[in-house]
Amino acid sequence: MHASSVSHKPTQFGYYLGVFGVALVLIWLGIYKFTPTEAKLIEPLVVNHPAMSWLYNVISVQAVSNIIGLTEIIVAIGLLVGLKKPTVAYYSGIAASVIFLVTLSFLVTTPNTWKVSDGVLIANFFLVKDILFLAI
Repeated sequence: MHASSVSHKPTQFGYYLGVFGVALVLIWLGIYKFTPTEAKLIEPLVVNHPAMSWLYNVISVQAVSNIIGLTEIIVAIGLLVGLKKPTVAYYSGIAASVIFLVTLSFLVTTPNTWKVSDGVLIANFFLVKDILFLAI
């Protein structure tokens, strides 16, 4: 056995890359939620969700989308701040997990989310991506 002169210090590069990636997507999609196009695109998801459909009885389609977008942006900022503040990271991580779980629940609550293409059962990939986000 020989001694190695190369230091193998553990790094958290992969973790930081994952957090930045998730935060970027949350900010990007959060900003997009403020547009009328995205508000209309998420309407079928929200209106068919038993825990969220009531929102349209209280506020407009755009206001619901704005609230969702603002929530995504705040959680993304929390994830980034959490890189230096462990308590913020803890609560932001929980909030991000809730966002991703709710998004995944649309696979069950929204009609026509699943289809067969060339003999393969597929889902709306916009929704499926959140499985990966849960791993971060």
